[in-house]
Amino acid sequence: MKNLEDELDTKLFIRTNRGVTLTEEGGALFSYAQRILLLMDEAKAEVNPNKFRTSLIIGASQTVSATKVPFLFSSFLKENKNIEVKLKTDRKQVLQEMLSYGEIDGLFLSGTYNEAQFETAYHYAEKVVLIAPLYEGREETDQPTLLINSDVNCIYRNRLLAFSKEHHINKANIMEFDSLEAILQGVRDRLGMSVVPASVVNSRGDMQSIHYQELSEDVRIDFVIKKGKQRSPSLKKFIHFLGSL
Repeated sequence: MKNLEDELDTKLFIRTNRGVTLTEEGGALFSYAQRILLLMDEAKAEVNPNKFRTSLIIGASQTVSATKVPFLFSSFLKENKNIEVKLKTDRKQVLQEMLSYGEIDGLFLSGTYNEAQFETAYHYAEKVVLIAPLYEGREETDQPTLLINSDVNCIYRNRLLAFSKEHHINKANIMEFDSLEAILQGVRDRLGMSVVPASVVNSRGDMQSIHYQELSEDVRIDFVIKKGKQRSPSLKKFIHFLGSL
């Protein structure tokens, strides 16, 4: 790094006891380097598409990626067989950090995000439902149990908490889970109620023991990308595909 700074006669990095950060000039050089790498990948794929496949890495939470995202990928790949698509699932905050650092190309998310860093390239409305066991086997005086995602930024978690407040369910028990599958199984096992995308319920054949009620307000899902970053050919194709839906 020091040799590069000497060659350019410019300070590119700020060194502290906590690590290294880029200066404004370093950030500009990094942007050019990313563009060069993208052009190299594009050239290889153009010359020999059988050997050099372009890739696309998309992030989404477990709940968001449950049904809609796989459907989008399937439709996209029918016309773009030479693109390798990968899905990264994690918490919303972690995925935003990955997008910021360039570890993923885009991100499906719900709710607010860092608009100074990211911008929406596509969005859609997701219907949501309240799900509960058909027979809970408890007395009316018992406190209901809310099954929620452990991610505090999960829009479905927050929608269920808001629903309970609106309906004056003030003394509900809270049970947190790390995955959508665990929440669904919890409702099937009569642990309590939850809020999930309607597409999750409609796409499964094992939900006969669950009562569900569609909520009036949809959830907006955004596909966001990093502002100012050079878009790879595969990302451009994916955004164009989303815009054609």
